[in-house]
Amino acid sequence: MTRKTTAQVLRERKAAGKGSLVGYYPAGYPSVAASVEAAVAMCESGIDVLEIGVPYSDPVMDGPVIQAATLEALEGGFKLRDLFTVVRQITERVDTPVLVMTYWNPVLQYGVERFAADLAAAGGAGLITPDLIPDEAKEWLEASDKYDLDRVFLATPTSTPERLLTATNLTRGFVYAVSTMGITGARAELDQLARKVVGGVRTANAEQMTCVGIGVSTAEQVAEINEYADGAIVGSAFVKAYAEGGVEALKVKVQELASKIAR
Repeated sequence: MTRKTTAQVLRERKAAGKGSLVGYYPAGYPSVAASVEAAVAMCESGIDVLEIGVPYSDPVMDGPVIQAATLEALEGGFKLRDLFTVVRQITERVDTPVLVMTYWNPVLQYGVERFAADLAAAGGAGLITPDLIPDEAKEWLEASDKYDLDRVFLATPTSTPERLLTATNLTRGFVYAVSTMGITGARAELDQLARKVVGGVRTANAEQMTCVGIGVSTAEQVAEINEYADGAIVGSAFVKAYAEGGVEALKVKVQELASKIAR
């Protein structure tokens, strides 16, 4: 199956005057098989780039909805090796780029190069590493170059111009622009700091792609973000939809949030 890179998908949709929707779903929730079906349904319903989350015992950056889902996955017996099964089974069925969202400790425990090799073999596009800063990412930079994987670093409202320059130059795929300081989860109003963060990324590297996440939960917010960024990232709203109504409710939520960007 021919698969475009994350950056290719974002650039092509931007060039065509369309917006992009990046969707998160945790591996293993509520089971390995069910998470594959949920992720495939998201891709088939309007997701342009998929994030698969790694359940972790100390999810300090995740809000209550995602924490509850990942805890259920762990209690159900999810192991890190199951991640590669999930990614492989998704990529065998859809051509959507699949990024893995993970805290850094599980990657270290597994082995950085081994993790990169297994992810590439499963058809994964790369990693989003929210708690890994570029200055401390030497081993990951080398492994991601060796296996041609995306590496998505974060830009926040408190990032200095120097840190933004480093993050944007070393990122491959897109820079994850954090719209507000704090844990993930839906908010009624998207923090206006998001525009400032995206502006900082553009100033640091005008060629770099950037997507905005944390607090995005409505079709209006998705459309607004796509006016000044290259994509909107949604997580908790999708996990909540599945928790309340299964795959069918998840499909409806994806279609709802994608409804105001040209497809």
